[in-house]
Amino acid sequence: MSKSRIGLFGTGPWAQMTHGPALAAHPGIELSGVWGRRPDAAASLADTLGTAAYSGDDGVDALIAASDAVAFALPPDIQAPLAVRAAAAGKHLLLDKPVATTVEGAREVVEAAERAGVFSTVFFTARFETITSRWIDEQAAAGDWFTAHAQWLGSLYSDGSDSPFAASPWRRDKGGLWDVGPHALSVLLPILGDVRDVTAVRTEPDLTHLVLRHASGASSTVSLSLSAPQAGAGNVFELSGRHGVQRMPEGTGSAQESFESAIDGLLEAVRTGRPHDVDVRFGARVTEILTDAERSIAAHA
Repeated sequence: MSKSRIGLFGTGPWAQMTHGPALAAHPGIELSGVWGRRPDAAASLADTLGTAAYSGDDGVDALIAASDAVAFALPPDIQAPLAVRAAAAGKHLLLDKPVATTVEGAREVVEAAERAGVFSTVFFTARFETITSRWIDEQAAAGDWFTAHAQWLGSLYSDGSDSPFAASPWRRDKGGLWDVGPHALSVLLPILGDVRDVTAVRTEPDLTHLVLRHASGASSTVSLSLSAPQAGAGNVFELSGRHGVQRMPEGTGSAQESFESAIDGLLEAVRTGRPHDVDVRFGARVTEILTDAERSIAAHA
């Protein structure tokens, strides 16, 4: 049986550090090419990964045509219309979070995928890292949780940060709510259920607090930032309920290994015909919740 061909859209730090190496190393697929907005960046990454380079609008269609599925390491609102284009061509989707930063953009991807009957996964890291994904499944099965607190505090824009992601315009514009908020929601939703109500307050510099009411009847609080002091940065997820207090363990796998699991998830969905739990519909629901949070922030400003 021939290997599935997956093309990569994006040439930035995430593509260089995680997506590209994972796709090139995965034994079950063939990396069919790399597309970049800048031809020199596409050529450089493609050369490193041993594949073909594509750029420009014609290159989008050419890489889609050369692939069975496409992976994205692009800003969300560039990702979304390209994903619609790929789905319309019958290609499966390996998306990054958030799927889009508008409800309309996210729903267009969902509708395109459903019309074409293609499968998808969205790379929420904790849902594909071995230790954290197992813990999430265990707590969801246990149920009966009273409350939860999630804290995702990044130091991307703190003094002394040398993160390559700090140059990302969309992260600077949308802040922690949209960059790390999806990670928190990807853990909360399978354990406490869908969000029924959101109250959000934002303070400077880039610190957002959410209070969420869930379908299970439980409530949760979330703190999100990309500007925390480096000494105070980190992720915490804690549950309280009839089973006592449970804290999510730290994952030990690399981002590349987690992305390889996301590839496996997409291949399994295609093979079995069963949609993955963390597919584009889940990703679109996260976008809807974050949009509700933005509205709440505006109402409390």
